[in-house]
Amino acid sequence: MTTDHSTPAPTPTSNPTPASTAAHPRSTTAVPSPQPPLPASISSPSLSSSSSFTSPDPDPDPDSDPDPGPDPDPDLGLEPGLDPEPCLTLTSPTDILAAVPYLVGFHPKASLIVIGLDRRQAKVVARWGLPFPLGTLASLEPVFDREGVTEIVIVGYGPGELVTPAVDEARLLAAKAELHIGEALRTHEGRYWSYICDLATCCPAEGTPYDLTTSQIAAEATVRGLVALPDRESLERTIAPITGPVRMAMRRATADAITEFRADLTATTNLDTFATQFIAESVGRVRSALQTHEEGGRLDDAEAAKLGLALSLTRVRDEAWTLMQHSHVLLWKDLTRRLERRFVPPAASLLAMASWREGNNVQATIALERALTIDPSYSMANLLMHALQNLLSPTILRDRLPTPAELDAAMGPPHPSWLLPLVNLLDEDDPHSQPE
Repeated sequence: MTTDHSTPAPTPTSNPTPASTAAHPRSTTAVPSPQPPLPASISSPSLSSSSSFTSPDPDPDPDSDPDPGPDPDPDLGLEPGLDPEPCLTLTSPTDILAAVPYLVGFHPKASLIVIGLDRRQAKVVARWGLPFPLGTLASLEPVFDREGVTEIVIVGYGPGELVTPAVDEARLLAAKAELHIGEALRTHEGRYWSYICDLATCCPAEGTPYDLTTSQIAAEATVRGLVALPDRESLERTIAPITGPVRMAMRRATADAITEFRADLTATTNLDTFATQFIAESVGRVRSALQTHEEGGRLDDAEAAKLGLALSLTRVRDEAWTLMQHSHVLLWKDLTRRLERRFVPPAASLLAMASWREGNNVQATIALERALTIDPSYSMANLLMHALQNLLSPTILRDRLPTPAELDAAMGPPHPSWLLPLVNLLDEDDPHSQPE
């Protein structure tokens, strides 16, 4: 399980640490932060560590590979029952620094990364933007306990005055939880410093230069299909609204779908019958869309637009929620990008749900940020954001989601009032005037 906590770019402190203090990370300083970080989250691959990071063996014995540990937890984004090898095996600080971007999906800046391991197998990967308020890491303690973490690796990105207070808090948390610290690093401008090594011959005060190209981690991660984007903004762009001719085509398709719905609603002589029929057709539309994507297809513009309208209805959206599978990520990601702005929150929330279930919590958070920017009161997005902010595991949903039949029993027969969320959206400004 990987968790990403993001903050806007920090404002320089009015009382900067002296240069001599900032150069070496072992000194403790206080960095004010008026705003708490916004948690996000991501998926982490299998990861194993050696017993020592600070003094790597230049010619490791091939027979001394670390024990890969137990079968990988499904929450890590790996299929249950798969052999945990190959995994990212870290034997030096350079390996750690090479692996982190693949663990979080992008190259961090002004960040604190905490990797929780058990028997040298990664269980938790969490990122916070820096600076953050004192006490921010407290939420990790129950997560470590839940995931059986016995060891942590800490990596801070940035100058000492920014990173050291966060690393100090992480080390205190480890001591309180009786966790072993495998390594605690700070990296800045091509050099790294260790917080747990006091040997000048190994960890000089001026830092140790490193070259990520000397590590095999990038090659191993690429083979496993992992990607490290340049920054978080690059990750955000992967679910950003589409533009150009594709946007114009979707805009026309959405206008046609709205016109058709309004005409059918105006022509009906029995609202109860209309609501029952529309809900039934919309639920069928969800199931058909899921099947299309599971078979490798993609909805055309007309079907995507009609599904976007349908998902504004709670019963229809919840049908997709109850049928949630990992393979649904591509569908909801596609719709999050293609739908007109006012119809995005349900699809983005479903994308967040599917991503969270896969362990891709950073993508989940970015999707929720998109949904809540459009509709800050959207309940599903707020509930999921609360779960991510509190580092809850998606395993809490196992065997707890209702079936479609249970939804019908709980909600009762369709009623015209069920259509109000869609009708209210139709009364908003014309989609041509909506900003992207």
